[in-house]
Amino acid sequence: MKASTKAIRFLETLAIPEGPKAGELIKLAPFQKKFVRGALADGVQAAVLSIGRGNAKTALSAGIALGAVMGKWDTQPRREILIAARTRDQARIAFDFVVGFMRSLSDEEKKLFTVRRSPRLEIEYDGDGGGHVIRAISADGKSALGSAPTLVLMDERGHWMADQGDALEHALLSGMGKRGGRALIISTSAPDDAHPFSVWLDEVQEGVYVQEHRPAPGLPADDKASLKEANPGAVHGIGSSLEWLQGQARRAIARGGSTLTSYRLYNRNERVSGETRDVLLTVDEWLNCEVSEVPARKGQVVIGVDLGGSASMTAAAFYWPDTGRLECLGTFPSKPTLLDRGQNDGVSGRYVEMNARCELSTLGDQTVPVAPWLMQVMAHVEGETVAAITADRYKQAELGEAIDKAGIRCPIIWRGQGFKDGGEDCERFRRAAYDGKVQTSPSLLLRSAFADAVTLRDPANNLKLAKARSTGRIDPAAATVLAVAEGARMMGRPTHKGGRIAWG
Repeated sequence: MKASTKAIRFLETLAIPEGPKAGELIKLAPFQKKFVRGALADGVQAAVLSIGRGNAKTALSAGIALGAVMGKWDTQPRREILIAARTRDQARIAFDFVVGFMRSLSDEEKKLFTVRRSPRLEIEYDGDGGGHVIRAISADGKSALGSAPTLVLMDERGHWMADQGDALEHALLSGMGKRGGRALIISTSAPDDAHPFSVWLDEVQEGVYVQEHRPAPGLPADDKASLKEANPGAVHGIGSSLEWLQGQARRAIARGGSTLTSYRLYNRNERVSGETRDVLLTVDEWLNCEVSEVPARKGQVVIGVDLGGSASMTAAAFYWPDTGRLECLGTFPSKPTLLDRGQNDGVSGRYVEMNARCELSTLGDQTVPVAPWLMQVMAHVEGETVAAITADRYKQAELGEAIDKAGIRCPIIWRGQGFKDGGEDCERFRRAAYDGKVQTSPSLLLRSAFADAVTLRDPANNLKLAKARSTGRIDPAAATVLAVAEGARMMGRPTHKGGRIAWG
């Protein structure tokens, strides 16, 4: 009999330890059986599950841990199961589920267990030769050194602290290899593509089973079909009901801000940043700027320019203040390739996808040549009246030389990226976005840039733009802020209606 079949049969002999259905036998939902079959299949060393909060992923894994320590499908001597989480209290949740499931066992089997809560959370099983143990540890890599687990449960891996979490994961996986063990890596979505849990999900690896319940981005928070996708347990009586989820979604939409962002991250299992205090725009605020039909190119256009180096992106944003139309183009050097660059930046094939959508292009070899690039920028708005080009004064000399070389004749406005100019530009951009004066077609380039764009504050509460992560590419967002802010200043200036008076 397959290990997965034995596991499913064992799990369905256990009683639910808590909640409205406490005391009833477990009835695994189809998505749970699918995960058990994938996780315990031959040749699988790691099984990764990403699903919305409240879908019993921790309880399911705890049940597997109990069956593993009892040798229901693994007959190795002295089996060691480790439950790892960000904190000891988090690890105790899975530990308590194991203890709760033990109450379903016969009295004879219960006597074979010893539960210790001090100094460490530990369950010892004396059956089948004895020496088998389940141990709960927190995200400190040193606590796992020297262990040789046959099963590892990494709970809420998407929200472990960066350095300590990585150290613990490496220690667990290296120890697991000593005995051909398996790892169950479970969590709601991590905040970004660069997180190690996202990498587990996105990169195809031999011996890794992946099951992800994540809806497409950009959908309304209360969309029923996508809520079902992120919360498959809802239709089977597991966790929150669809009615409750939709009610919470409407409340989050009404409140907006951090409430809505947290709902998307935890309940909808979307890969969005949970940090909202210092983001330039939240994901929903930016999505309000994306429209199916953009306004016409009418009136003068303001061009925002952000020059990059060999690693950074070079970007240009085009903004028509009269209608609020926004367009944006990004450019990378041709070496390395977009696919390799995406792997290095932790965004997988996103740059390739942007290129296919004609939002991102390549030019030059190791760096983007500024003068030829500016010619492409001006060609994009050929026939339009350019009100001004606005750019960071940090590269004034380089850009000024390229403008002269390209033969561009229009006003050039230099802006600083510090708290003085940057604070004004960020606030003007935010105000325009909130007032519906920034409208663009759905853009993966801009969506990715604003996901990584945060603001830093000085003691006087002035803002300046910064990256949320070192490999984030916020150049399109910076160019957009420059263009929209200058457009807002243009619209705010009074227009002269009559001739001038000459004083004699």
